[in-house]
Amino acid sequence: MSAVVQQIGAKISPRIETSDGFSIRKISVEDYEKMIDIGIFDEDDRVELLDGVIIEMNPKKTKHTIVNYLIGEFFYDNFRKQTIVRLQEPIILDDFSEPKPDAVLAQLPLLKYLETHPTAADVLLVVEVSDTTLAKDRRKASNYARAGIVQYLLFNLNTDEIEDYREPAADGYRFKQTHDRTAIFNLVAFPEVEIKVADLLPPESVESAEEMP
Repeated sequence: MSAVVQQIGAKISPRIETSDGFSIRKISVEDYEKMIDIGIFDEDDRVELLDGVIIEMNPKKTKHTIVNYLIGEFFYDNFRKQTIVRLQEPIILDDFSEPKPDAVLAQLPLLKYLETHPTAADVLLVVEVSDTTLAKDRRKASNYARAGIVQYLLFNLNTDEIEDYREPAADGYRFKQTHDRTAIFNLVAFPEVEIKVADLLPPESVESAEEMP
């Protein structure tokens, strides 16, 4: 057995039984982190761990990139003194899931995350921005709910709407509301802050877009 296999395979992970009869062993967060440590993956690899499976993340389109920027700017302007704003950085949901959401608000202090990524108990909000990956990001809602993430915002760039998931439970979120471009909503963690959906999306017209910074 190679040194790499010995190092990574210290624990026996649960099996996943596929519909066609194959048996696949789950990869734990611990093993996934070891893969990163020894160079199997690096920070440039667009992958995440979900339910014990390493998932390749789709390339971002230009609108996705702009919306990520707008979300980051809004969060930094409004919440950076009360939270840690993380953009496209890992969080740990459980022993077998380490996704990389587009944005996260995590509890202070910053140095708490010097040795480990935020866990579900540290996370106040998760945001995913979606165009071609909408079905996958909707399925992620069950992972976030099981982990107890209090609020999950899914930006649907195909319709310029935000799907707002709240009240997590073991079988999914109990509450979902969809906000269109004209809506105003708030966050579970910061109910006093009113957020205009339009402030987190690029303008609809070219003339308005030219006025953006």
